[in-house]
Amino acid sequence: MADRKGTGLSRRAFLSSGIAGGLTTMAAPALAQSTGGFNGAATVELEGAIEQGVRRNISSFRTLEWQPYFSSLRNGAILVDVDSRALHYWSEDESTYRLFPTSVPLTEDLTRRGRTEITRKVEGPSWAPTPAMKERNPEWPDFVGPGPENPLGTHALYLSWTYYRIHGTHDTRKIGRRSSNGCIGLYNEHIAQLFELTKVGTQVLLI
Repeated sequence: MADRKGTGLSRRAFLSSGIAGGLTTMAAPALAQSTGGFNGAATVELEGAIEQGVRRNISSFRTLEWQPYFSSLRNGAILVDVDSRALHYWSEDESTYRLFPTSVPLTEDLTRRGRTEITRKVEGPSWAPTPAMKERNPEWPDFVGPGPENPLGTHALYLSWTYYRIHGTHDTRKIGRRSSNGCIGLYNEHIAQLFELTKVGTQVLLI
């Protein structure tokens, strides 16, 4: 990463902070099903038990019907279950269903639940910390452009809630865990699939 002038944080320090570190430690498993925090030390629940933790989370996955959560599938629908750390997608014509493992916010106070929608789709997103993140971590850079060191991974779905996104991650250790500052993260291969399936206006519900 070429540091933006005035960020005050070197590439090495940024990588070691855990925001973009550990990018290749675990291959992303193909877990999608079909019917048609940033500080590494602070964002883990069980240090040294990554694979076991992910397997435990995956075992709680179950397919769901859309009817209890949405009145219709107009524009398609995404349900994010924060507790089970899973994202469900249904297409408008009900021909496609996907189930993906996710990362979720570190703490309950960072977690937002309710109804929103996709307002923008970006391939190769840039990233900037929110004011609250910058206040907690003044050493973080003010801006990170697209690329392998970007915390948003390869694709981002922007929601109507300010600062909230569904996005990819280059750090595969985060999936299946409480590891974000509010956003919902997916493996890059999965966010690429979801990116193609969704559109601006797709319904989103976080529970």
